[in-house]
Amino acid sequence: MGWRRGQAYGQDLRERVLSASGSIAEVARRFEVSESYVARARARRRRLGDDKPGAQRNHVAPKLAALEPVLAAEVERGNDQTLAQLCAWTQREHGMRVGLTTMWKTLRRMGLTLKKSASTPASRSAAT
Repeated sequence: MGWRRGQAYGQDLRERVLSASGSIAEVARRFEVSESYVARARARRRRLGDDKPGAQRNHVAPKLAALEPVLAAEVERGNDQTLAQLCAWTQREHGMRVGLTTMWKTLRRMGLTLKKSASTPASRSAAT
């Protein structure tokens, strides 16, 4: 089977499982799926009349969701900070320890970037 955790089985397998007759255990064994899958698919069809899988949801809120407004203000205030500096600021100001990856994913989700200032003086690019 080409199934990976977190993904629904293919619709063709779902239709074969739902059209098969027999007990939950027999159908599960025949198609090499779990008994709970067969039971949930049958219950969904009975309850909603729908053979398609439901939308998958992750009910875990992002770790920095509550701090997004103040984090956005901090990035605006000094957007030449590094991710490590923002992680240190988060721990110092809000008592929440986060890693670089969490900070980067949060900023990315918010559509913010950390723009670095040019390393050469401004007068260098001006005409002399």
